[in-house]
Order: sequence, then structure tokens, then C-alpha cells
Amino acid sequence: MELITGRKALDDSQPEDSMHLVAWFRRMYLDKDTFRKAIDPTIDINEETLASIHTVAELAGHCSAREPYQRPDMGHAVNVLSSLVEQWKPSDTNAEDIYGIDLDLSLPQALKKWQAYEGASQLESSSSSLLPSLDNTQTSIPNRPYGFADSFTSADGR
Repeated sequence: MELITGRKALDDSQPEDSMHLVAWFRRMYLDKDTFRKAIDPTIDINEETLASIHTVAELAGHCSAREPYQRPDMGHAVNVLSSLVEQWKPSDTNAEDIYGIDLDLSLPQALKKWQAYEGASQLESSSSSLLPSLDNTQTSIPNRPYGFADSFTSADGR
């Protein structure tokens, strides 16, 4: 809800009927016109982004249900959001990023590039560093929990 509206969860500068984001957001979401006005103006809205925003808004509504048993589990949230990952692109592709992030890449492509960079930098640092290697710090953590299906892959979670 914060991402969609650009507002804080609790904003004392707002009138009393709209200071709590969840209650205000739910009222705005009921009407298409008021909901569109509630979307952060910095978001470039087109048909595709509006459909994605509605998907995220619906999920946010379920995730903020009053009773915990009414909220979806994290697996459901991941499944809903993972379908949007391929569509995600930054709106400002001309901005120069000081961190060297290529904004023309999709999120999965950027993640692969980052993982490749991390792997290369770990190899360089372990061979040329005077500090002891930290490679053995995670040996007590098993790759898979005991009894975890060997055939399970991340694709099964989608």
C-alpha cells in the first residue's frame, strides 16, 4: 500500500479519516476513479501497470486483514508477485545510477548479473585478501533441511 500510494502507513499530517493508510486505502480501492487518484503520481500508469497495481493492491488488502488466519501465507504472496517480476521495468531508464545498476535489464537479468559479480568478487577476494577466508562459516548450515525432497526446485514453488 505504501509503494502504490507513496504514503506512510501512519501519517499524522493527514486528516483523521485518512491518517491510517490501511483504512484509507481500502476505501479508495472500492471505486476505480478514487483508486486511480490514490496511486502515487510518480508511477507511470498505463494499462499494463494499472493491471499490476490492481494485483498488488488486492494482495495488500488480503495481507492486511485484521485477523492473522485471514491473511495469505508467504508462499501465496510470492506466487502472486512472481508473476509480475518479468513485467517489471524501472520507469526512468535514462537515469545514471551511481551503483552501476543497468536499468535496461529486467529484474531476473539484473539478479543474475549481480550473482555473477558477487561470485567473481568472492573468488578475487579469497585469493588476494590477507584476511582469512569466510567460506567455511556456513558449513554448519545444510544446503537442504533434513528430509527435504531432493527433487524440489524453485520452479516448483511457482
